[in-house]
Amino acid sequence: MFDIGFTELLLVGLVALVVLGPERLPGAVRTTGLWVGRLKRSFSNIKAEVEREIGADEIRRQLHNERILDLEREMKAMKESIMPPSPSSSSDARSATTEVTKPAPEPAPASNPDRSPEP
Repeated sequence: MFDIGFTELLLVGLVALVVLGPERLPGAVRTTGLWVGRLKRSFSNIKAEVEREIGADEIRRQLHNERILDLEREMKAMKESIMPPSPSSSSDARSATTEVTKPAPEPAPASNPDRSPEP
């Protein structure tokens, strides 16, 4: 996370010793350690809560999808119980659609026997 090596830590420690002095340095290090521990605990709690929420959302999504699938199965079963599929009705429906889609033959011109052909 932070690219801090041993030499950088040693430099920070020496500067803190010079600035704070040998009397206040142990108390400052202890206080700093307490604050760092609290921050780590807070971040780990937040991370755990977010992971729990993500898991709960995923579970909710799966339950919702399962409910939808169950409803679709029930609808299909109801539809089949109301109108059982019959092979003859499906072939009749196919032939009816082909008859509808075929173009109607054009009517032949009517010939009138009373009229004579025009020159």
